[in-house]
Amino acid sequence: MHLPLQRRHAVKLTHKTAILTGSANGIGLAVARRYLQEGACCLLADLRLSEGMQELVRQFPGQTALIAADVTLEADIDRIIAAAVSRFGQLDILYNNAAIFDLAPLLDASRDSYDRLFNVNVKGMFFLMQAAARQMVKQGRGGKIVNLSSQAGRRGEALVSHYCATKAAVISYTQSAALALAEHGINVNAIAPGVVDTPMWSEVDALFARYEGLQPGEKKRRVGEAVPLGRMGRPDDLVGAAVFLASADADYITAQTLNVDGGNWMS
Repeated sequence: MHLPLQRRHAVKLTHKTAILTGSANGIGLAVARRYLQEGACCLLADLRLSEGMQELVRQFPGQTALIAADVTLEADIDRIIAAAVSRFGQLDILYNNAAIFDLAPLLDASRDSYDRLFNVNVKGMFFLMQAAARQMVKQGRGGKIVNLSSQAGRRGEALVSHYCATKAAVISYTQSAALALAEHGINVNAIAPGVVDTPMWSEVDALFARYEGLQPGEKKRRVGEAVPLGRMGRPDDLVGAAVFLASADADYITAQTLNVDGGNWMS
């Protein structure tokens, strides 16, 4: 149960406007809910508007706006930025979450899969970050950018070459952007989740079952048991880090990628 705003702890994102992509479900929806609880006005973007997004509009009227958009399209990126500024008057936070997944044996990995993954996970991520940063620079009062990477970006995996490479690129672009934007007071960081139980994991599990000869659900069980804390993550496990990096508590943190993975990766 989510307590009313006035009964919770002191909010950390009051008077801030955030754009959140990939907000239809999973981690993006959980972070959107928490940003709203923390007092932010939020523009939620995804290819399709989900019931979960509509429910947040009902729960937080006046704080929430929705937009159907494709981050791989320059015109849609422009629409996202314009919609946030038009509705709320400013842009302070970007939670850059939109991503897709695919896997295949290296010798079978296709150009089509490569193009789709890099278009969303890298091209879309970078050019939305660039557009948000331009708006923040124009406003002249800094900002926070939080990109979503993955533990897959920390290492290669035999079946997951394209996806791992895209998430490694997120880490690299986060570091470069942080250095480029530091003079403007814009902090750029990333979060690297481990295995998180979201709707996307049904697709992930099915792909591993296909290529590793497993029964449906077996890969999901195995990866959960392998986490040092003993279970897969849940979307709500990511929201604390997402709020922290978007808040004044992280004013002296930039160019970092924070692992939120139950101990899977140590750095």
